[in-house]
Amino acid sequence: MTTIPAEWGPHKAIWTGWPSAADLWGEDLEAARAEVAAMIRALWDEGRGDKIRVLAHGREAEATAKLALGQAAEVIPGAFGDIWFRDTGPIFDSAGVAHGFRFNGWGGKYQLPHDEEVSARIALLAKADFRRHDFILEGGAIEMDGEGTLLTTRQCLLNPNRNAHWTEEGAEVALKRALGVEKILWLDEGLLNDHTDGHIDNLARFVAPGKVVCQSPANRDDPNHDVLEEIALSLGAMRDAKGRRLEVIRIPSVGLVEDEDGDAVPASHMNFLIGNSTVVVPIYSGSGDDAVRALAPLFPGRKVVGLSSHAILTGGGSFHCITQQEPA
Repeated sequence: MTTIPAEWGPHKAIWTGWPSAADLWGEDLEAARAEVAAMIRALWDEGRGDKIRVLAHGREAEATAKLALGQAAEVIPGAFGDIWFRDTGPIFDSAGVAHGFRFNGWGGKYQLPHDEEVSARIALLAKADFRRHDFILEGGAIEMDGEGTLLTTRQCLLNPNRNAHWTEEGAEVALKRALGVEKILWLDEGLLNDHTDGHIDNLARFVAPGKVVCQSPANRDDPNHDVLEEIALSLGAMRDAKGRRLEVIRIPSVGLVEDEDGDAVPASHMNFLIGNSTVVVPIYSGSGDDAVRALAPLFPGRKVVGLSSHAILTGGGSFHCITQQEPA
C-alpha cells in the first residue's frame, strides 16, 4: 500500500530549482538566487545534511548555479517554467515511486511551458518508477503526518478552478487512493491574496505525529487575524487517523508585509522546510527571531535557522514551495 513518509523522515535528496527566467523574476532575479543559494547551503550543512539536486534551465542559469553553489549541490540542466517544485514536482512514496499529478498553474493563473513536465523529469533523474494520476493536485496544498493523516483546505482542493466536479467526498476518495492516507482533515480558507487559493503549507504544518504548528496573529492589524484564529480553533477540535486529538502549537505570524503597490502579500513562517539536519524558516520582518525561537524546541537534533525570503516571495512563495524531498 502507498504511504508517503513524513517530511521529518530521512531524505535521499532534496530537489529544487535555480531561478532561471529573467523575464519572470525581473529585478528580483539576483536577490532570489542569493536566497535560494543560502537555503541550499543551510540544508547541505557542510556535507552533514541533505544532498541537494538543483535543476537549472538554460546555460546562463546552469553556469550561475554552479558558481554560486559549488560543492553544496549537484546542478542538473533541465527545463521548467519556474521553481515551484513543491507543486509541479512529484510526491515520493516509501517505496520510492514518484507520483505525478496534473498541474494547471494554480487554477489557470500562471501557466508556463515545461511545468507539466517537471514531475516526470525529476522521476527520471531520480531513477524512480513514475505513476501519473489524472487529477489536479499541488504538493503545497496537502500536508501529511506519515501516519495516515492529510491536512488541506477547502478553498484550494474544492475550488472549481482545479477539479471542477470535486465534492469533499470525491476529493477524499481520490486522495486516499493516490496517497494511501486514511483520514482527511479540512480547514476552510487560507491567507489574504494567496494566488494558490489557500495552500496548507502557508497555514499549518505537522512537526511530529499528533503535533501541528500554526500561527498567532501579530496584532489586531494583522491582515490574516481572523483566519489565523479560526485555523487554530479548528485544528484544536480535530483528531488524526490514529484517533489522537491534535496538539496545536502556535508561533508568531509575520504580520503585514506589503508589495511595492502597498498590497498585503501572503508571507508566512509556516513555509519552512525540514531537512536532515537543518530546518530552514522564511523570515520577512522583526517577528522572525521569535518564530525561530518558538520552532527550535520542536526539532530536537536539528538546527532551526531563519533566512530571508523577501525576493523569493515576489515570485509567489518561499522555501517549502520551491523544494520537494525524496525519502531515503
